[in-house]
Amino acid sequence: MRLDLTTLNLILAIEQTRSITRGAEREHLALAAASKRVSDLEARLGVQLFERRARGVEPTEACRALVRHIRSLHASLHALESEVVEFARGIKGHLRIAANTGSIAECLPPDLAAFSQAHPQIRISLEDTTSAEAQAAVAEGRADIGVFTPPLLDNRIQTWNYAKSRLAVLVPKGHALAKRAKVSFSDLLDYDLIGLHAGASAQELMREQAQARGRTLNARLQVRGFDAIAQLVEAGLGVAVLPSAPAERFSKVFAVQTVALDEDWAARDYCLGVLRQERLPAVVQRFVDALCPTPTAESHKP
Repeated sequence: MRLDLTTLNLILAIEQTRSITRGAEREHLALAAASKRVSDLEARLGVQLFERRARGVEPTEACRALVRHIRSLHASLHALESEVVEFARGIKGHLRIAANTGSIAECLPPDLAAFSQAHPQIRISLEDTTSAEAQAAVAEGRADIGVFTPPLLDNRIQTWNYAKSRLAVLVPKGHALAKRAKVSFSDLLDYDLIGLHAGASAQELMREQAQARGRTLNARLQVRGFDAIAQLVEAGLGVAVLPSAPAERFSKVFAVQTVALDEDWAARDYCLGVLRQERLPAVVQRFVDALCPTPTAESHKP
């Protein structure tokens, strides 16, 4: 089934004005031609789009569903036009990256800066996501590159080891745990824990570890962003587990202190992931080569 843009724009105009006449006027169509387009589309779709009433029309549920897709299509067309226009300004490519919060806080910014400096003609879009969301974005084609922590959730994604990380504990200064060089996760379960929103990899990992110990995770507060976590810890609302690099930075800004987390699972990797295909787009390949210099040797093949 082929749907032309003129008819779709007409449907949107009628839905917004609640009138076939005004919708036709807005799209510069004769009323008879507009009415025929609506009737033909209803026949092709096999549904009624509008209920005709004395003072206009009322969109049906089928019409509302169609309108949602039309608006999405308009957004995609606008993005397409904006991106293509950029080529006339010297932009030679667009790289869409979905990365989890930890990688953005720990290792990704300097590598993005170096890549942008080496390739100024490539525009980069970066979205802050959870690891699961980053993988889904790559698998569904909404992102070219994903940066996330294992496990790999979709075998359509090819991955490379990108960077190593370690989780640490953040506590308020003067806290009972602040005097210790390291703590176990069991030690933390006696306290309120402040973490990222549900779905964040570290949060889910802690929940699993608590369940394995037959304990409940006292997730008192869940927020977006490590800086918010640090401020809540400083206020004495709980302790937190987060990557060691941002934890150390926060200890120099806020009245908080880092303590080593003495658990094997505290060590974790960041992976770079792309949609598995025979040949990567040139822009994506350049980025992979820049961040993972020996991709063939390091590639995972789940």
